[in-house]
Amino acid sequence: MRLFALTCLVMIAFAANSILGRWAIGSEYMDATGFGLLRLASGAAALWLMCAVQGQRPAEDRWRSIAGGAALTLYMIGFSVAYAALDAGLGALILFGVVQVSMFGWGIARRQPVAGLQIIGAVIALAGLAYVVWPGGDVRAPLWAVVCMGAGGLGWGIYSLLGRGASSPLAASAVNFLLATGMILPALWFLGGGTVVTAFGCLLAVISGAVTSGMGYALWYRVLPQIPGPVAATVQLSVPVIAILAGAVILGEPIGARLTLGALVVLGGIAVVTLCAPRKSPLR
Repeated sequence: MRLFALTCLVMIAFAANSILGRWAIGSEYMDATGFGLLRLASGAAALWLMCAVQGQRPAEDRWRSIAGGAALTLYMIGFSVAYAALDAGLGALILFGVVQVSMFGWGIARRQPVAGLQIIGAVIALAGLAYVVWPGGDVRAPLWAVVCMGAGGLGWGIYSLLGRGASSPLAASAVNFLLATGMILPALWFLGGGTVVTAFGCLLAVISGAVTSGMGYALWYRVLPQIPGPVAATVQLSVPVIAILAGAVILGEPIGARLTLGALVVLGGIAVVTLCAPRKSPLR
């Protein structure tokens, strides 16, 4: 139950990230790349402060840290660049679809046990998400934006896979955020970020970085080694649904039958993946 509660808390933090980003970028309080940079920098500062308070030294394996920082940077850049050009629902579907494929694919390549019913459950959950977020009418989806969002999904999938081997979740997250803050600077210059900056936008970025990203990602790294890879991949499909439900509650919008049915399908698919995990053979 404790692991279940922590996993739910992480998913809520991820959904809050989505809401904060949409609020800041969609309402033009801040441009996407500038928001990403301040989000990373504030997350790094908060994580290093937490390490200092707990007496931890933010040090990890050098190559794992570089890979983690690069994967986090790829996620931030891919998401930020594609955000404005794609419908929010379609973008979420591409992002989390690539996360599913990358994490399941890596597990199969490493010959980790994956039950057939788990694959079916993941497909059911993804179909439920598609039903919820699929935009109506004509949708513009430039190829470059689709590729960038897919790259962001690949970055997040790699970042999550690396978290399964982190020796110290808090320290690893602190180093990853610090490295990613430096790595994103050339992209910020190349893409012309930082052109739209407001005090409220900066506040939203700091909250997203220090609280829902920094603490949420560190908690995710703590949870990841304790849950099977397919479960870790599929449970993230609940994030867009949580974000939509939270947005409906905050804005007072009615929750229609489509959202309700789609959410139940997503949860059902996650339940299948969780309950059908291969059991370890008993020792003889």
